[in-house]
Amino acid sequence: MTSKFNPARRDLLKYGALAAGGFALCRGAHAAAAARTAPPLSELGYAQVQLAPGPLDSQARENHRFVLDLNEDALLYPFRKRAGLAAPGHDLGGWYGTYEFAPGATFGQWMCALARYHAITGDSATRDKVARLVRGYAATIDARGKFFQNNRFPAYTYDKLVGGLVDAQRLANDNAALATLRHTTQVAEPYLPPHAMPRNEHAQPGEDFSQHAWDESYTLPENQFLAFALTGDARHRVLAQRFLYDDFFLPLARGENVLPGKHAYSHVNALSSAAQAYLSLGTRSYFDAAQQGFAMIDAQSFATGGWGPDEHFIEPGSGALGASLAEQHKSFETPCGAYAHFKLTRYLLRITRDSRYGDSMERVLYNTVLGALPVQADGRAFYYSDYSRRAQKGFHPDRWPCCSGTLPMVAADYRISMCFADAQGIYVNLYVPAQVSWRQGTAACQLSISTDYPYASAIALTVHTPGTQTFSVNLRIPAWAQGASVSINGKRSAQTLEPGTFAVIRREWRSGDRIELDLPLPLRLQPVDAEHPNTVALLAGPLVLMRVLDETPPSAATSLTRAALSSATRKSGSAHEWHAGQDAQTIALRPFIDIQQQTYTAYQDVSAPA
Repeated sequence: MTSKFNPARRDLLKYGALAAGGFALCRGAHAAAAARTAPPLSELGYAQVQLAPGPLDSQARENHRFVLDLNEDALLYPFRKRAGLAAPGHDLGGWYGTYEFAPGATFGQWMCALARYHAITGDSATRDKVARLVRGYAATIDARGKFFQNNRFPAYTYDKLVGGLVDAQRLANDNAALATLRHTTQVAEPYLPPHAMPRNEHAQPGEDFSQHAWDESYTLPENQFLAFALTGDARHRVLAQRFLYDDFFLPLARGENVLPGKHAYSHVNALSSAAQAYLSLGTRSYFDAAQQGFAMIDAQSFATGGWGPDEHFIEPGSGALGASLAEQHKSFETPCGAYAHFKLTRYLLRITRDSRYGDSMERVLYNTVLGALPVQADGRAFYYSDYSRRAQKGFHPDRWPCCSGTLPMVAADYRISMCFADAQGIYVNLYVPAQVSWRQGTAACQLSISTDYPYASAIALTVHTPGTQTFSVNLRIPAWAQGASVSINGKRSAQTLEPGTFAVIRREWRSGDRIELDLPLPLRLQPVDAEHPNTVALLAGPLVLMRVLDETPPSAATSLTRAALSSATRKSGSAHEWHAGQDAQTIALRPFIDIQQQTYTAYQDVSAPA
């Protein structure tokens, strides 16, 4: 990674065409210039992307069922109990319990998820559940804000409630949500800190909660800006500006790496507040903070796209990422981390039109969250991806942790991460079987996507338009996809598809026109860090291929040559398993999403020198 931006390459950044190999740190005016080249791309609505059967659709449907089946009295129990009201039903316990670690903290997230699934499906039962939860929660609010008294996480829980109530109104058309949001803000505000405060994880049991030791007030601005945009209530804009974490953002904007030692997920989440502050206020330094911060995170990420072993950022150049493989099983806080990662890369892609943010999102999708175990009805939730030498998937030891709230949300958000639009056309970011609808001017257009990617290189896209329409189809060409090609209606295009860009196909389209994109899926090795050059991950396209230890003979070599590992081949008759070997010994490798209860390792030692 370079430490300075090269002004001669400014035009490349304008079109998202910087070469692969990491995100360069940008300085001052150059970063802002990249952001101002064009208006941000528009997100499509949740209903505008209909997923075809496949892993993303299955995970979304699974999470829709999960939130729809949650017992409403149990969800409202801590709010009713802390307000001194009758509380029928049972206490969920775990983190969510009435007087436990984070009472009711995921209520707002589950309300968000329900509203998003209603927007996707139009399901009346989902909409009605949102309405009952809004009204049930509203009845627990008292003038003294009893719920927020002696609460370890007043800012965190308020933030999730704001997000849930905003989504209840904008996605489920719940008319009571805005009055409930106003009332919630009135009673919560006295329990918020005076400004964004750093997280103090060394707080002892019994410490005064008013000191906000564990709270994450620095994540508040994003939802406050969104609430202001929805309601016009100036109180939300004031709160958003009050909690902008300038002690964190401004050093990042100057290119100073202040990440080491900080709680990973919540500070990535905070960078979405910086991005939203840029969109809401137009202040250049907040865009710089989001972009620079992401570049620093990318530089200390695993090959999977995950980051933050033991939930904390590491010191650059320390070798701590590689060292964590020895004994650290808490490699990446997956549902929460993926949710924050998707949000931040979505903001940055929309602002800069740099396709490599889509590459990063794709890595996190296929190598982390899509392989998460489903949340169980008793509150057991997948929390950490494990990249240690002997890893297995499992659940957090406590019931109802934060990841039980974020997994349903990120699974819903796959749809709004797939494609974006501007006045000139459509941008295809994630290659997933789906049907995408958007309006190009006044014309209702559709794009059907058919593919087995990332297991296969071929992607077919069919255009559906009323009559002939002229617009651009922008296709993300991953930075690793050397030799990518495209055909239109069976004719190979002479256009060079540059890796790390959006390839622009602008023409007059007719209904039934077919685009055939081929993205070669090269095998390549990626060291865990510079200090451990012979500890590598094997990738095929965006997929990290992990060694399945249960299916590797005990006599198989523990260390392969680089040539042997990078020459892995597909197992005969299987699209989802690879084999590599030397000296008549073979190891089995699979992507994270194809590993269930097997023991595995994400990184391999290679014997040849780097």
